[in-house]
Amino acid sequence: MDKREIIRQLEIGNISLGKALELLNSKYINHNNLALKRKKLKSERNLKEVKSKLDRLVGLEKIKDLVNELEAFVKVQRKREEADLIAKPLVMHMVFKGNPGTGKTTVARIFGELFKELGLLSKGHLKEVERADLVGEYIGHTAKNTREAINEALGGILFIDEAYSLARGGARDFGKESIDALVKGMEDNRDDLVVILAGYPREMEIFLQSNPGLNSRFPIKVEFEDYSLDKLVEIAKLMLEEREYKLSKAAQAKLRKILAEKRRKAGPEKGNARTVRNLIERAIRVQATRLITQDDLNRQELMIIQPEDLEGAV
Repeated sequence: MDKREIIRQLEIGNISLGKALELLNSKYINHNNLALKRKKLKSERNLKEVKSKLDRLVGLEKIKDLVNELEAFVKVQRKREEADLIAKPLVMHMVFKGNPGTGKTTVARIFGELFKELGLLSKGHLKEVERADLVGEYIGHTAKNTREAINEALGGILFIDEAYSLARGGARDFGKESIDALVKGMEDNRDDLVVILAGYPREMEIFLQSNPGLNSRFPIKVEFEDYSLDKLVEIAKLMLEEREYKLSKAAQAKLRKILAEKRRKAGPEKGNARTVRNLIERAIRVQATRLITQDDLNRQELMIIQPEDLEGAV
């Protein structure tokens, strides 16, 4: 019986008030259980969609393994709570160590979405800042800036790029004031905020060693390795595929040569995904200037990036 029928049966005297309340309560519980099941199924679907974004990224195998570990950890701790067992606190503050263009910001954004679907964060957005956004020019200004950044990040992730720069100015620098305000903000908002400190590997290591109290508050350390040349070419192909372009065989060889030369001259930090993105976007514009004067272009010609397009993009 539905709700109306239960009330009708009560009114005509076919069932008692107690029986009517029992039936109505049963309907309410079943409805709530069904709603919870639907919500859980939707969350699981969303979780799969978020993880698929990470799976589509080239490389990052260790980070993908870490995501599976974090997901399992969160779910098992919840089950332990339900079973009245001791559950470890879910502290997800992290340190990302890696050169520019290794995927740190992209992964941080995905982590925000992931933690939202796992119920750790209410919004899952990413607030990205650096030293200039936090450190002020006079006493009290820095703490205010840092608090504002934390407030804007609440419900999501506060991503501090080149975090080691907060400790570079010496004893009189206001960077320490920002660190102190950050630690307080993390403590006050531990139930709905994740902080990620990011930067070059060596500088981040020195920064954390010189701040042992800060180091202990970031239990998850993530290393972002430089991409191999094969991975960089694969990234370039994916970027072009998303835009409905592709490299000719000669252009693939040319791209590999350009990236190898950049890495040889300037080190790994000048030969990662960011470099590839800039190169591809410029090559697409160069290709356009090459084709604009030609008539009767076919679909294939509009899609193909040639070696001269890459050469003009350098």
